[in-house]
Amino acid sequence: MNGEERRKQILRMIEMETISGTKLAQQFHVSRQVIVQDIALLRSAGADIISTNRGYMLQCHNRAQRVFAVKHSDAEIERELKIMVDAGGFVEDVIITHEVYGDIRAELNIGSRKQVQEFIADMQSGMAVPLKNLTEDEHRHTVTAESEDVLCFIEDELRRVGILVE
Repeated sequence: MNGEERRKQILRMIEMETISGTKLAQQFHVSRQVIVQDIALLRSAGADIISTNRGYMLQCHNRAQRVFAVKHSDAEIERELKIMVDAGGFVEDVIITHEVYGDIRAELNIGSRKQVQEFIADMQSGMAVPLKNLTEDEHRHTVTAESEDVLCFIEDELRRVGILVE
């Protein structure tokens, strides 16, 4: 496979999910540096590729977006995220409003149950504590989806389980 074909496949793959450079390198049997160069070439050709703590992803601009205000315990984080991703949502971030610092935003980039599990494992390992713990469990998530209907369904489900702040 030549470089151009590899870059086309990389674009297709990162359009579907966030993938690390290491995994891409393994998939295509090239070095991590070759993937970094491929990403740079794709960006220079106009692809809106963003780097996250979980890897590369293609930014989608034609998706519906909504910010959900929620409040729940640590034990309900997994349930909350699964409601969003199972319906077809992509959880862009978490936002809290701190009394001193104002809005604090952290990228999540979670779009699958696998990514939910990875996030939960990171939290349970003690690597970090949820930002919501700084604001008595109140926080917001920016969620994107293919349509407003999906976002309405997510809102209804969050309301049904009692974690949507209205």
